[in-house]
Amino acid sequence: MLFFSKYHGLGNDFIVIDGISNKLPESILKGEAKLIKRICQRNFGIGADGLIIALPPQKDNDVRMKIFNSDGSEAEMCGNGIRCLVKFLSDINTQRIDKLIRVETLSGLITSNINNSNLISVDMGTPIYIPEMVPTLFPLNKFGISEGIIQIDNEDLNVLAVGMGNPHMIVIVNDLNQVSLNKWGKCLETNPNFPSKTNVHFVKVKSKNELDVLVWERGCGPTLACGTGACACAVATNKIGLTGKNTSVKLPGGILTVKFESNSSNVFMTGPAELIYSGSFDINKFT
Repeated sequence: MLFFSKYHGLGNDFIVIDGISNKLPESILKGEAKLIKRICQRNFGIGADGLIIALPPQKDNDVRMKIFNSDGSEAEMCGNGIRCLVKFLSDINTQRIDKLIRVETLSGLITSNINNSNLISVDMGTPIYIPEMVPTLFPLNKFGISEGIIQIDNEDLNVLAVGMGNPHMIVIVNDLNQVSLNKWGKCLETNPNFPSKTNVHFVKVKSKNELDVLVWERGCGPTLACGTGACACAVATNKIGLTGKNTSVKLPGGILTVKFESNSSNVFMTGPAELIYSGSFDINKFT
């Protein structure tokens, strides 16, 4: 039997498996797509937006994170996922509250800590604006952020692009109720102007320090929250002069706080993560 814990960050849920204390099957470690999809499937599996494996670090850090989307693809990193992983490490008593926790990801080293209110702050690193590094084919505009037009349903959508260790498309709209999330999100995720596909965010600017956001995650579809996406939306709207440097990002699952000193400084995201339940499963039933 393989033991797991299920966590969520504002409704963005993840299956977390301990590969530090336990020897895991190669099929899990390699992230066989068919297996990951079956485990994450909500009707016939455990059900989740993604699967996280906690592994021994490769350097002098605390943990290495492997994360797979529900479609079986491996992600570079995930803001909500990192908060869930950090909470998991705290719950199994391998990390102390207020201790800086260093997480190795495919997009680099991410540091995080849990405060006394059980909120988790994550240093998400610096935003990426260089088009080929996002990556996107759209050029930089006068504000120094990639911008372009994508036509969908005979409507021209003005989109911005930011990298936060993974690619993000930001679409600023006047009314989120008019957004066809399932249709538009699916089309925009695979738009050829984003060679590695992209996360998609529809953003309503409520004030200088408030955003409302709908999320379509690459490899997952609609989710209740996206940590890297909240950061991308905050820095993109700041870059074009619509918001400040301390932003409350309201997602369908709740609120994340995003802070940064400048457009080129590190971005800090703060929010909750909670254990849903723990259990075990027979991997042979999923292969």
